[in-house]
Amino acid sequence: MRSKQPAEKGVKTMPDDLFVRGEIRTSKVDELRVVHRPLPRHDQLEKVLGTTRYAGDFSLPGMLHARLVRAQVPSARIVRRDVSEACGVPGVVAVLLGEDVPHNTIWIDVPGQGVRVSALRASMEVLATERIRFHGEPVALVVAESEDALARACQLVEVETEPLPVVATPEEALAADAPEVHPGGNLLAEWRIDRGDVEAAMAEADVVVEGDYRTQLVDHAYLEPEAGVAWIDQGVLTIRVATQVVEHYRDVARLLGIPESKVRIIAPYVGGGFGGKEDMTVEPYVALAAWRTGRPVRMQWTRDESLLARAKRHPMQMSYKTAAHADGTILGHDIEIVADGGAYAYLSALVLLYSSVHACGPYRTGAVRLRARCAYTNNPPTSAFRGFGGMQVVFAYESQMNRLAQHLGIPAGEIRKRNALVRGDVLPVGQRIETEVLLPQTIDAVLERVGPKAPPSGPRKAVGRGIASNMQSYGRLVWLNDSASAWIGLEVDGSVTVRCGVPDIGGGQASSLAQIAAEVLGTAIDDVTVHFGDSSLTPLAGTTTATRQLLMSGNAVYVASSMLKEQLLGAVSADLGDPVDSLRLENGAVVGPTTSVTLADALASCRRRKISTEALGTFFGPGGMRAVETELSTDRVFPDFTFGTHLCDVEVDLDTGKVSVLRYVAAHDVGRAINPRSVEGQISGGAVQGIGMALLEEVQVEDGVNLTGGLFQYLLPTFTDVPDIETVVLESGEGLGPFGARGIGEPPIGPPSAAVTAAVADAIGAWPEQLPLTPERVLALVAAPSAATGKEPR
Repeated sequence: MRSKQPAEKGVKTMPDDLFVRGEIRTSKVDELRVVHRPLPRHDQLEKVLGTTRYAGDFSLPGMLHARLVRAQVPSARIVRRDVSEACGVPGVVAVLLGEDVPHNTIWIDVPGQGVRVSALRASMEVLATERIRFHGEPVALVVAESEDALARACQLVEVETEPLPVVATPEEALAADAPEVHPGGNLLAEWRIDRGDVEAAMAEADVVVEGDYRTQLVDHAYLEPEAGVAWIDQGVLTIRVATQVVEHYRDVARLLGIPESKVRIIAPYVGGGFGGKEDMTVEPYVALAAWRTGRPVRMQWTRDESLLARAKRHPMQMSYKTAAHADGTILGHDIEIVADGGAYAYLSALVLLYSSVHACGPYRTGAVRLRARCAYTNNPPTSAFRGFGGMQVVFAYESQMNRLAQHLGIPAGEIRKRNALVRGDVLPVGQRIETEVLLPQTIDAVLERVGPKAPPSGPRKAVGRGIASNMQSYGRLVWLNDSASAWIGLEVDGSVTVRCGVPDIGGGQASSLAQIAAEVLGTAIDDVTVHFGDSSLTPLAGTTTATRQLLMSGNAVYVASSMLKEQLLGAVSADLGDPVDSLRLENGAVVGPTTSVTLADALASCRRRKISTEALGTFFGPGGMRAVETELSTDRVFPDFTFGTHLCDVEVDLDTGKVSVLRYVAAHDVGRAINPRSVEGQISGGAVQGIGMALLEEVQVEDGVNLTGGLFQYLLPTFTDVPDIETVVLESGEGLGPFGARGIGEPPIGPPSAAVTAAVADAIGAWPEQLPLTPERVLALVAAPSAATGKEPR
């Protein structure tokens, strides 16, 4: 990281009750001993050495291999399937069709809850039997002794189809005469917000800025492909799989028609998820194959398969009209959002809900009219992706803020601070902001780090600077009444065991739990062992999604650790006669006014007095009594929000259209950094992923056919494409997580697309409205800037 630079003259400094410790801006938390320290994660050594055993690295004696036969067309009726030749290939054990699945339906529930959301009206077949709705849809499952036999057999499965019309875009899907992707129409979901008089706001405004923005189809592109192994052990179907949701054991049990207690899911360390392993991937297929054959079965998708058929980020079209006074005060928004849900619903209705709630950004807004729709098409399905709908709208509302600032001649940071939400403000959906908002401080933080823009590196080069802020919820929708549990036990030697069902998807989820337990119990983090991600042997903690695990499992571990602490101190107090409140846990001992007792001796005291040396803690998140309706108006949708600001400098080659990112600074209020090193990693990773979406990444689909067949066609940012991300971590102590932490997994991916776009616009004098900003699109803007600057503000 670069060293901190002095603040520019005139830049507002941090409040007096906050101070800077290195690169961590924090409130006074000197009493913390383990939490708030940049400790090495307990999994880092094995990952650096390459010894971590991911899902695809696991094997068992006598293991079979499985592969899917996928549809080669995006829309068709299945006329005939013939697997006879495939079954005759030496080494083939089984070729299964939809009729071979006991219950050939996957219901799209809210992951981990077993709650079916009526708005989703969502289900899909495990293996298609009559209708193909997207290119790559599974039609047959081949199980064989070897990968070679699999390859030969898959080529011999015959699937005869009758072409049907392809619905290629949401506009086509929502037309009155559109072919139906599903019976009942192509409107998958719809949300509306009506607050105040939008027409009056537009009439009163000194300026109205309009923009039409488009985001693209994006793949998760995680390092680890989808993989898993299933086997039967003492009558229990066990699946060791790369997943963000161990609670999918319920879905597997349902499709096999067996009790939920007969299915166990183990989530080892996951090599990246970003939402792509929130829905089931290989689980139904390895489960079906193992259940039918009675032998262990392994499946691992190729990168081509993942790019072809895995659900992706929703492309969105967003039309904004923003009304404001001459001083920059926002009077109202008129917003229309149309999302492409692809062939199956998955979590599209909820993604669109997130887009709707976040659509006005971290700003006070007088009047809002929002219409959001999501349509079925014959494109690849879309579902959860880091940011979960809150990310796409940042590109739109921040582009509006930057264009408004430009038109009014107000600095981009200043116009944001004038409109920033504060505690007590009410969002357009009706939710009141209940915690401190340090958005102005994040703006000042990024501005403090940079001086004037660098000069161009040569002729026909232009340099620009852009800024973007965002708010992103953390924790699930409150009406799901979320909960998480954790078990803490003290071993005879004084070491601590934590059991919690959290899947660790690479963000340090398990390590954070170890730090929390060590802090509360006054022991060294090296004496804490965390067992995680097992639906049968660890208390369920819910999904590693929605930036919820620190809030939920973190608080569950805090609750359980506090319970165990009370039990230990109570036993020692009874033995020594010292008041409980005079005792404390410190350095692996119970310390009192006159004596110190080791944890091992404290455990003995508990045993003598029949006091438990373990504790099960459950944390219940903020709840709600009812689900939101199509008309979004409710007192609470999410537990809380995380706020941040990013600043980007770019250089544009005016002859080639190439955009080079010169400098990138990101600041977020994380409430409290449980591990500053992990926090900085999340911010840096989210920023790089967002830069990739801004400049490079797009899954190309033409008439429903996915043309992106490998990473040679899907461009990802490398270290040559991005500079070091400069992170500034602010700590208000206002989060709902343990020690006042806020979630930081998803928020950093929001601002990059808008910050990069604003920087490009600053460089070339034209406003891009479509992502990614490929050289071709940038050159078109340079050649004809007036054609791409949007509608002139009035």
